[in-house]
Amino acid sequence: MLLEFEQPIVRLEEKLAEMKELAENSKVNVSEDIKSLEKKIQTLKEETYKNLTRWQRVQLSRHPDRPYTLDYIYSITDDFIELFGDRTVKDDKAMVGGLGTVDGQTVMFIGQQKGRNTKQRQMRNFGMANPEGYRKALRLMKMAEKFNIPIVTLIDTPGAYPGFEAEERGQGEAIARNIRDMFMLKVPVICIIIGEGASGGALGIAIGDRVLMLENTWYSVISPESCSSILWRSWDYKEQAAEALKLTAQDMKGFGLIDGIIKEPLGGAHRNIPWMCNELKKNILEELKALSTMDANERIDLRIEKFSDMGSVIE
Repeated sequence: MLLEFEQPIVRLEEKLAEMKELAENSKVNVSEDIKSLEKKIQTLKEETYKNLTRWQRVQLSRHPDRPYTLDYIYSITDDFIELFGDRTVKDDKAMVGGLGTVDGQTVMFIGQQKGRNTKQRQMRNFGMANPEGYRKALRLMKMAEKFNIPIVTLIDTPGAYPGFEAEERGQGEAIARNIRDMFMLKVPVICIIIGEGASGGALGIAIGDRVLMLENTWYSVISPESCSSILWRSWDYKEQAAEALKLTAQDMKGFGLIDGIIKEPLGGAHRNIPWMCNELKKNILEELKALSTMDANERIDLRIEKFSDMGSVIE
């Protein structure tokens, strides 16, 4: 999938491919021209991705080739075992979770999962969890706490499912209970936004000792399109809404709402998935090492203090 702001890069890459083909099929020496164009392409890439607007970062976060939760989990674990069901209603396919080993350390992974094609997207409900999904997540967190296993949540959702049936089964209560109980978990909790982090749907599994964001992701109470439709009665102003919302990883770090930003390959996580998975794994292990040295009560106190300080005004 080609994004609009990437078109100038693609045009130069096509021209480069033509020059290389010409060099192979003829005796014309264009090696210097090829080197010059390659340098120009690299410079253009660096300038383009360094100066992305907030809306362009939102577009990158939704790129269909980006790795999703299970892609990361299967890449960084040796023996992932998925666990199912909330023991009350059913298994929510939009919320996945289970146990896996990362360099000898057992970890409970939980996260929203999107689909690659139409059938998968319907099965996964586009990554929008129902109440049973959040209850499944909490059940797995409590299990991890019981066996002293650290928790890693991977967040990628356009929001909790807003359907009538979800509200009937207590969507708001399920998310609120997760937020409350995650504050009191005695094990280390690391929350990482790997794509979209929208509203309470994201926050329902995002209360942790460390909250990190990938470089080209967003985290906000509302999506730019929904904000635009409320303020201007149209989706046409989504770019302005994105600027006003200040929802990028860089914005969140500046506001003190997250603890760190995980670098992505040039062009986005989908450009070099093995590298991105390894970078995520490295950050998880570093944070787990730091958190494991702390007492459980100390972690809980710092967790509560961190979130309580958010939004405070000093006069």
